[in-house]
Amino acid sequence: MISAVARRSGTALYPLHPLHAFVLSGMVPLFIGVLLSDYAYWSSYVLQWKNFASWLLIGALVFNGFALLGSIVSLIRGHERMGKPLIYFLLLLATFVLGVINSFIHAKDAWASMPTGLVLSVITVILACAATWIGLASWRSGCA
Repeated sequence: MISAVARRSGTALYPLHPLHAFVLSGMVPLFIGVLLSDYAYWSSYVLQWKNFASWLLIGALVFNGFALLGSIVSLIRGHERMGKPLIYFLLLLATFVLGVINSFIHAKDAWASMPTGLVLSVITVILACAATWIGLASWRSGCA
């Protein structure tokens, strides 16, 4: 069912593919896990929290990479599914680039990754949430 706004404007809105929605919404809890692990390491000095953050960050980057690939396909196809597909793509790209930089920061020796790793984790969580909000907006609008 296409919304009345889409019918009036002449462009059909397409909901996200379920696999794209899965990887998009799966990256947010992983980035939040990285943030919480970084905070636990910052407050307790237990090295294992840094290791948890590194592993969670790799998982988040894999999910983010697949979501980025889906957004590239949607840009190439020219679907106006989210209203602002270029902003969605740029948010995912910024999240991926900052996540890779955060991964390099987490590869440093023990306490050398703090507080930069924690700050980058906060920024990537905010970017990932914004990208997920924009990406899943078509599901809320009733387009199916």
